[in-house]
Amino acid sequence: MADATSDWFVREILCHEAALIRFITRAWPHPADVLDIRHDAYIRVFEAALKSRPYSPKSFLFTTARNVMADRARRLRIVSMDLVEDLDALNVLVDEASPERRASGRQQLTRLTVAFNRLPPRCREVVWLQRVEGLAMKEIAARLEIALGTAEKHAFTGIRLLAEYFYGEESSNGVDTNQENGCEAHRRK
Repeated sequence: MADATSDWFVREILCHEAALIRFITRAWPHPADVLDIRHDAYIRVFEAALKSRPYSPKSFLFTTARNVMADRARRLRIVSMDLVEDLDALNVLVDEASPERRASGRQQLTRLTVAFNRLPPRCREVVWLQRVEGLAMKEIAARLEIALGTAEKHAFTGIRLLAEYFYGEESSNGVDTNQENGCEAHRRK
């Protein structure tokens, strides 16, 4: 079992090492800790994979690294303001949020989930790959076997529809899933 997991780890996780180090370097203010954070993330991913392989290894790796950084920040007795700002940018809580803040966060997450699920399928797929999995537009276009310009239009339309749901006139009615207002109409233009 461990040999199969080791092979999986090399194939699915280690290939992201350069990107992981860049991510940690940008997010963590102490360069001396970068390799330790990477190591801790690798250990957690490997141990989790022994029990069950993650559905999306790259996302799981980066989420695990983010959690390692959050744990380290919590352990610091004195947290600098720079570190708090950096972790806020990562959407990581350093200390317990108030019940009101947690409830508000859950409501926003629910609204985002509803809006995201109402996006036209191709827009939803492109936005997910770009915003959640962190793929570049060229990678998205290659993966979905579509033109780069088409991928960019789907991303633009998806983000626009999400923004309209949260901030625009359609926020009271939800995202319009009518194909004339979605990606298909945008592609016909």
